[in-house]
Amino acid sequence: MIDLHCHLLPGVDDGSRTVAQSAAVLGRMAELGIEGICLTPHLLASDAPAGVPIGHDRIFEDLRPHIPPGVTLYRGAEVMMDRPLEPRVGQDRAVTLNHTRYLLIEFPRLVTAHAVEQALMGVTAAGLVPLIAHPERYQCVNVTLALRWKELGALLQVDGPTLLSPRSRGDRARQLLVHGLADIAAADNHGDDRTLRPVQDTLVEMAGGVQAELLLTANPRAIIEDRPLEPVPPLSWRLSIVDRLRGLIDRSTQDRT
Repeated sequence: MIDLHCHLLPGVDDGSRTVAQSAAVLGRMAELGIEGICLTPHLLASDAPAGVPIGHDRIFEDLRPHIPPGVTLYRGAEVMMDRPLEPRVGQDRAVTLNHTRYLLIEFPRLVTAHAVEQALMGVTAAGLVPLIAHPERYQCVNVTLALRWKELGALLQVDGPTLLSPRSRGDRARQLLVHGLADIAAADNHGDDRTLRPVQDTLVEMAGGVQAELLLTANPRAIIEDRPLEPVPPLSWRLSIVDRLRGLIDRSTQDRT
């Protein structure tokens, strides 16, 4: 599996605070089968033309000796669209995912559909492919609107842990998957225990092995390698979230006994 959205560059935003914390999380991810991880610290679109913030390269070098064997770390950013994207960002690709055409973007939770459309057109005009982080977080989103965003050239990154949430945000994420609109899943780890392994296990249980491979491995790898993505087939979400959460609790209890 490859996770393209995390906040494990220590001490630069609201994620991991120290190298030791990041190293511990990376180690757990490796144990759970994550082989590639992209560090995506928060960045404002208004600051993106300046490239990688001062100090980030040094912090990455501090973290480098603690990368677990078998894990590759990539660099990028999660860009908050506080203003239209300047064309320079598409030219130098300093803050895109692994210097590819793919740019991970986010919006305020109460963003309007019109504002999203304007931002997407600006990103594509810069020669980049917008990858919308956690679209289920935005209250304006629905299946029709997500289809419109994809028509404008966007890709959608659902939060893996949110797919397993019984709340309304989880319902929105599952609807994107049910309708074949999700392109990848990521954990959005902030130095905590969020990971993609439970998502993989859930999808496989629901005979969604093809979707799991595309969402968690094949499409993330295509992004890292700057290749086109494969469409993810719709998935019938047959396993109730209550049953899934109960199963996780039962397994956790068995592990402690």
